[in-house]
Amino acid sequence: MAKSKTAYVCGDCGSEYGKWQGQCNDCGEWNTLTRLSVNAPSAAARRGYTGKLEPARTLAEISTEDKPRLVTGFEEFDRVLGGGLVPGSTILVSGNPGAGKSTLLIQIMCRMAAGRAALYVTGEESLSQIAMRARRLGLPLDDLKVMAQTNVEAICAAWDEMKPGLVVIDSIQVMYRDDVESAPGGVSQVRECAAMLIQRAKRAGAVLLLVGHVTKDGSLAGPRVLEHMIDCFVMLEGDNDSRYRTLRSSKNRFGAVNELGIFAMTGRGLQEVSNPSAIFLSRGEDTTPGSIVMVVWEGTRPLLVEAQALVDESALGNPRRVAVGFEQNRLAMLLAVLHRHGGLQVGDQDVYVNAVGGIRITETSSDLALILAVVSSFRNRAVARDLICFGEVGLSGEIRPVPNGQERLREAAKHGFRTAIVPRANMPKRAIENMNVIGVGKLSEALAAIEPD
Repeated sequence: MAKSKTAYVCGDCGSEYGKWQGQCNDCGEWNTLTRLSVNAPSAAARRGYTGKLEPARTLAEISTEDKPRLVTGFEEFDRVLGGGLVPGSTILVSGNPGAGKSTLLIQIMCRMAAGRAALYVTGEESLSQIAMRARRLGLPLDDLKVMAQTNVEAICAAWDEMKPGLVVIDSIQVMYRDDVESAPGGVSQVRECAAMLIQRAKRAGAVLLLVGHVTKDGSLAGPRVLEHMIDCFVMLEGDNDSRYRTLRSSKNRFGAVNELGIFAMTGRGLQEVSNPSAIFLSRGEDTTPGSIVMVVWEGTRPLLVEAQALVDESALGNPRRVAVGFEQNRLAMLLAVLHRHGGLQVGDQDVYVNAVGGIRITETSSDLALILAVVSSFRNRAVARDLICFGEVGLSGEIRPVPNGQERLREAAKHGFRTAIVPRANMPKRAIENMNVIGVGKLSEALAAIEPD
């Protein structure tokens, strides 16, 4: 029998050490090492590999034909994945508790089980709970196989017998292996269980969907090495008091990582939002100061989002800068540009900015909209209701162009906007019907464009 030894593994990066230490040398994090027992290699293993060796091949001998993707029936989900599920891939679906991870996956599996063998493995709910949810959502119940199991060896045995093309593990944090001496959810258990399941999926050419928990700060729970093992990592985000959910990928080996999917939580489960711009433009009838619509680019499509700003006299010695949906540091930088090149001093004012709808904006094309919203609130003058804008603002006050300017303008015209303030380099070569496009090159020109006559 092989002897066991003790090792200390970092929960963030997976690095192993022979003894405990306060800081991980590889990732620099503190107090992330956990103790686990590992089996020493046997004598046969130390002598060398004794199994059947697969010969190496040249790149020219390897087939590069694209495998057809599996369409899930949810266009928003397929969009985030890059066009659908790739056979042999592993997808990690994470999100806050109650975001709708299990609901979305049971909807996908019940739809796809009619055309191929599918297995849904739950380790957190009973089979009756799964059946009750499926009936409540009005899903087909005849084809999907379900199983309540947390032992990975038993799951793999059922996998070999059923030979499913789709497998869901809900969730990876509750799975365990008998030969790993740690509790479920520990670093070694999550890593070894995921490795065993991923190898089985690669060998069988099946699609594996893993559900992952998140920590209090919203990051993936468990070892960070799990993110390197999987092919695609998607996060389902949304507040419990909001009916809308956003699906965004942070890693995708088969597509772009900047795609965004929009869903609405209803009594019939998660429903796709066919026109995402409409949910971000639910404004009141009256125009109010500090509100302006911008056009951001998410993946392969433009989105119209309302940006709001509130500037109020501060009662504190250190005025507050609060950004919801925007980057905090970029807001501070834009306020400095506004002071230097726009002649507007808000150093003694509290500044609050918000992206309506709970969306998170990371694109620099929102710079001009943020500044104009702050100016509108500070001067208590509302901008025109049918005005949109986009553009990046540089430190010298110049308005820089952004990609896909033509598509942004056409999307705005489709929703009834008649005036646009854009960088001069994004001016359309051909006039857009029923839209007056104003090109600006400096911040002072943009501020003059929103002043009333």
